[in-house]
Amino acid sequence: MKQYFCLIIVLLFQVVNAQTTPITKVQNAKKATIIVYGSASCHFCLETKKQLTENKITFTFFDIDTDNTALDEMLSKLKKANISTKNLGIPVIDKEGEIFSNNTNFEDFLKKLLH
Repeated sequence: MKQYFCLIIVLLFQVVNAQTTPITKVQNAKKATIIVYGSASCHFCLETKKQLTENKITFTFFDIDTDNTALDEMLSKLKKANISTKNLGIPVIDKEGEIFSNNTNFEDFLKKLLH
């Protein structure tokens, strides 16, 4: 009887561990208030990072040119927010669940980002 009890405990432990999803950097970024999806070679992306840093706003930056997981996450968020990817301007911002991109005047974009 004791052996069956131990076997059940071991099996339950394995089931619980099998259901645990490994934490990726994209999942960790969900804890950040602002997520910036962009490119390391994009002038607007670099300026966005600079403005956030200067204003002491915590953010996570993902280079969608090199991080396919982040690219997929960004595209999923855009689709869910009904934002077209045709002529999409970067960076794309996830600000506490509000998704928007640099498809307007850049100064207006920064105002929306910083306020």
